[in-house]
Amino acid sequence: MVSVEVAAIREFLAGCPPFDELPAETLGRAASKVQIAYYRAGDPSAVLDYSSPRLYVVRTGAFEVRDSEGQLLDRVEPGGYFGYPSLLTGDAITNQLTVIEDGLVYQLDGDLFQALRSASRPFDRFFNRAHANRLRHAVRFREQSYQLTRRVGDIFSREPVVASADQTVAEVAKLMTTERVSSVMIVDDRGRLCGLVTDRDLRIRVVAEGRSADTPLADIMTTDLVSVSAESLVFEATLLMTEHNIHHLPVLRDGSPAGMVTTTDLIKAQKADPVLLIGEIGHQETVEGLQQVSRDIPELLGSLIRAGASADQVGRLLTTVTDALTRQLLHQAMDKLGAAPTAFAWLAFGSQGRQDQAAISDQDNGLLLSEGATGEDDSYFKALATHVNDGLDRCGYKYCPGEVMAITDRWRQPLVGWKKQFLGWINQPSTKALMHASIFFDMRCVFGDKALFADLQQTVCNAARGNEIFLANLTANALKLTPPMGFFKHFVLEHSGEHKHAFDMKLRGIMPINDIARIHALAAGSTEIHTLARLREAATNRQITLKDARNLIDAHEFISRLRLEHQGAMLKAGSKPDNYLDPKTLSSLSRHQLRDAFAVVTSAQAALRAKFTRGLM
Repeated sequence: MVSVEVAAIREFLAGCPPFDELPAETLGRAASKVQIAYYRAGDPSAVLDYSSPRLYVVRTGAFEVRDSEGQLLDRVEPGGYFGYPSLLTGDAITNQLTVIEDGLVYQLDGDLFQALRSASRPFDRFFNRAHANRLRHAVRFREQSYQLTRRVGDIFSREPVVASADQTVAEVAKLMTTERVSSVMIVDDRGRLCGLVTDRDLRIRVVAEGRSADTPLADIMTTDLVSVSAESLVFEATLLMTEHNIHHLPVLRDGSPAGMVTTTDLIKAQKADPVLLIGEIGHQETVEGLQQVSRDIPELLGSLIRAGASADQVGRLLTTVTDALTRQLLHQAMDKLGAAPTAFAWLAFGSQGRQDQAAISDQDNGLLLSEGATGEDDSYFKALATHVNDGLDRCGYKYCPGEVMAITDRWRQPLVGWKKQFLGWINQPSTKALMHASIFFDMRCVFGDKALFADLQQTVCNAARGNEIFLANLTANALKLTPPMGFFKHFVLEHSGEHKHAFDMKLRGIMPINDIARIHALAAGSTEIHTLARLREAATNRQITLKDARNLIDAHEFISRLRLEHQGAMLKAGSKPDNYLDPKTLSSLSRHQLRDAFAVVTSAQAALRAKFTRGLM
């Protein structure tokens, strides 16, 4: 390529983010390796190079990028890009390109693109963000018609329970009881579906007709079956069940049973909507009713994960459900006990306070009472707290192992008592006080007198702001939790026990970022509680750079998303969710991104140490 062309390419790229952040020498080398292509509008041969993914930079013209189903993903004009998703993920190209206006396009091959990513973090972040934005656009489109486009294979609740036609009624009745199902699919020698037996069949065709328990299933099973493919839409399954007045619909993959959809599954699919779920919570007058509704929360989590919601969105939505359950339990208690004798505020601490709850959440709460609360008043509030704490436990939010709950006398106090607690922790930062900081300093008023809460919060913020000894000790304690990375970027994993070859995503990844955000918020006397909002505010206040804030936010989102996907998979498999991830289960790209996320946390912790712990050295 002649030098004049290289100069023109270099000049153009220098005006396009993120090329404008590359060092001049790097930009010059990149420009010399660019290839040029010309596309004509309407040319059917103008497609992406499926065999060799590359980055396309539009110099002139206009283009549309659509997915394999024809959904519009992006409109690209001069200065815009396409082709980068496959370079980032390593996945095969499935998108389609349409040329709207004749255009000149610069092309960078995969090796050059990866070299620029390695050489420049802003370059790398730019395209990761662009990819994330495109995915969010696609998710918003899908969410608009989510219930109509959801697949049957996503909603059936368990693997198929099957039997053979020569088995007896007694055998299948025992099988149904053991497996706790209301129907069994009958398969032939090739594993193909050939019949169905339901509990209704046993009542009508066996008991009512006086048949023997040794009757073979072939004599009573339904053979004129209505079934559906796992790839069919939930909407189609609903129509079939309505048209045929049936309550069990076999789901097939390649002719073999994959599962069973019941009317209960369809109802659950409808309930996997946070707005509907919260509305249902507000109608429950008993703890038993709330307990029943709360069983839909795991399905809500799975639904949000499948819809591609961000970890931040999922955390906020799950916390909103917890808040709704808490408020309804408070209303139930006050209906039973009568009006509260004095003003109060129900406080949420920890993950509920930060609004970042996941699949595993125990209780962290307290009661803030007005200054004039008496011992007699406390009897009322202890009964109120008992109803709420017991109710939350029955709804799946287990009692706090450390007893940080309103039912505990120490965490149910008048305003003066709470102020004394917090000021004691700040002015005398003992080991126990620092442990409390990770829970109590993330507090939020869920219900009650917000002015009462604001008084307490402002007292805490004023006392913590600029308190060098407290902040130094808080930082030193926080730095005990480090990302699980050793020399040469090797993951440091558990060596024995139940979680061998895994690490705790919450303890070693998410909590260190929460700690960093909390310390900066307390140092500034901020009333902000949410971790990502704290980081943005710290950047605005110039406590940290905007670049560092964005990096920490990206790292928090990435690790939290891995955690949610891991927990969602465990719930779907019928396992108890946990926070432990084996890195070997991730793709090579995800492992690389995880190392990058941990590197961001390590760097931020080093900066935190330099800023706040000098007085302890």
